[in-house]
Amino acid sequence: MQFGTAVSDYDYYTHRYMANVEYSEQELLRRDSLSKLREIGIEPYPAALYPVNATAARILAEYDAEKGNFQEVCIAGRVMSRRIMGAASFGEIQDESGRIQIYVKRDEICPGEDKTMYNTVWKKLLDIGDIIGIKGFAFITQTGQLSVHAKELTLLSKSLKVLPIVKEQDGKVFDAFSDPEMRYRQRYVDLIVNPQVKETFVKRAKIIATMREYFDEAGCLEVETPILQSIPGGATARPFITHHNALDIPLYLRIANELYLKRLIVGGFSGVYEFAKDFRNEGMDKTHNPEFTCMEIYVAYKDYIWMMEFVEKMLERIALKVNGTDEVTIGGNKVSFKPPYRRLPILEAIRQYAGVDVSGMDEEQLRATCKELHVEIEPSMGKGKLIDAIFGEYAEKNLIEPTFVTDYPVEMSPLTKRHRDNPALTERFELFVCGKELANAYSELNDPVDQLERFEEQARLKSRGDDEAMFIDYDFVRALEYGMPPTSGLGMGIDRLTMFMTGQTTIQDVLFFPQMRPEKILKKDGETQQ
Repeated sequence: MQFGTAVSDYDYYTHRYMANVEYSEQELLRRDSLSKLREIGIEPYPAALYPVNATAARILAEYDAEKGNFQEVCIAGRVMSRRIMGAASFGEIQDESGRIQIYVKRDEICPGEDKTMYNTVWKKLLDIGDIIGIKGFAFITQTGQLSVHAKELTLLSKSLKVLPIVKEQDGKVFDAFSDPEMRYRQRYVDLIVNPQVKETFVKRAKIIATMREYFDEAGCLEVETPILQSIPGGATARPFITHHNALDIPLYLRIANELYLKRLIVGGFSGVYEFAKDFRNEGMDKTHNPEFTCMEIYVAYKDYIWMMEFVEKMLERIALKVNGTDEVTIGGNKVSFKPPYRRLPILEAIRQYAGVDVSGMDEEQLRATCKELHVEIEPSMGKGKLIDAIFGEYAEKNLIEPTFVTDYPVEMSPLTKRHRDNPALTERFELFVCGKELANAYSELNDPVDQLERFEEQARLKSRGDDEAMFIDYDFVRALEYGMPPTSGLGMGIDRLTMFMTGQTTIQDVLFFPQMRPEKILKKDGETQQ
């Protein structure tokens, strides 16, 4: 059977998994408990609604013994610890908000003659990691611990895998679930045993919500544009290719949504933005994932100078909203997002950090300069990529505080309006923070004749072997021929912005499910297979 056929993917994977994985002793015991639960008439995965009315965090924050509140609590969560002492027990359950202690007494949850729920289910057949429901009331124990006294206990989901429970003793952490390979591949486990990880993703959601609020206040409209595109435009990148069977044509996963958003500006919208899933068939490292989230916004009758101020105010608002301060620590560097940010022309940055003046150099001179500076280059590179290679090698790492690198040469910016004071340059900026690009923005090129010539130059580079060069999008040129007003556009990587605002150093830590190599499955004979 070939893995990958539409009909049999699930069956094949299930067969392969079940046939090749050997269960541990603990996993076998849990499966035995699963069978015994069903034998005594308890469904381990009930379908009934469970009427949760409180969370651990809310009880811990709001309980008042004098008021006697939380006397009819219904809470659900995962069992994280148990201390069984005969006819009474203490435990901890964890829900989305945190952990809280529970007190389980045999005669409370089993008021009649049948003590099965306590003696058999709670003491013997439930395990750490099982999800249970507790109905009862909040109280303070004799040791001063706020707890939930169980009057009723319900099994809501049986866990068949053993959780890697983290233990702390004398300030030392034991059995930590810290291996990045395991954490990223099994994010669901990471979130259970390392609850602090959730905070990064809560902040990510706040970042996006703050941006939406900011754009909406500016009068911009959130829109959606195609993910499957006949021409992958809007950036220089290698696309993923697929095939549409009904139309019998190749299609590409979008590398950017820029050209569609600018079509909407042509159509009469004054400001549009989109949080887009983009895809680039390139390498993976600590700051790149082949699938990523990018926000792009286009505002009519604005330019790149206006956009710099717009971005400064936005980032300051995000930092204050997410962290309560405009200062964040990124990779050991304390960075302030308080405006204004430094403005640095790219050719000046190269002069300053590489010690050479590349303005006016032709392609051969740039190649010779790269060789002198020991910058690695490819034969397919044109002037734009050669300049970018020098800048990337010598300047980027020095840009720690937020810095707008401006006024890129025309060859580096095929979608950007020529600079009003120097036609060899463009009105473009990239925002760098801690040596990494965070945003890219232009005064958008709206001259259809110039745009077609730039596309044709990209086509020449593609014919030389540059597989990241842009395709010619004739429909976009046609849209420009109807007239696009002066417009400023911005693209910003949400994943990288989240890294900066949360102090993370790898993109995998801000993605719930980063791309990973296929998992190797251990077979019973000791061999492994993908």
